[in-house]
Amino acid sequence: MRIDYDDLGKVLAALTAGEDDVVALMATVACEVHQRDDRFDWTGFYRVVGPELLKIGPYQGGHGCLVIPFSRGVCGAAARTGEVQLVADVEAFPGHIACSSSTRSEIVLPVWDKTGKLLGVFDIDSNQANAFDASDADGLAHVLRETFSR
Repeated sequence: MRIDYDDLGKVLAALTAGEDDVVALMATVACEVHQRDDRFDWTGFYRVVGPELLKIGPYQGGHGCLVIPFSRGVCGAAARTGEVQLVADVEAFPGHIACSSSTRSEIVLPVWDKTGKLLGVFDIDSNQANAFDASDADGLAHVLRETFSR
């Protein structure tokens, strides 16, 4: 089963209409996204909690890393650069943090609020190599904009 981003956007819009609590939004997004695609082994958020520091937020899947500095890993790179990180092989990513030994590929997107403030990053891990592509990056970026920047 492969995710339908248009359908996901409609479902999330209905589920989150009128909601402005960031943690509630993150929990709903993580749950909906995780259940929609067999490639997704771990799906969740790391929230900005201090200067150049991320802490685990709502997620689906096994345990994640609790704290990630902006200077480390794929999540840190997304937070530091403000750019989507599309990693086909996590073993080839310099400084990758192995929160789970089963992770083979990863996509991480920065999450912004309507004022342009970085709220955190949205991280999806897969136990399949090269699981993500540009269509995932585009679809997820659109869903995140619609949910957190309204």
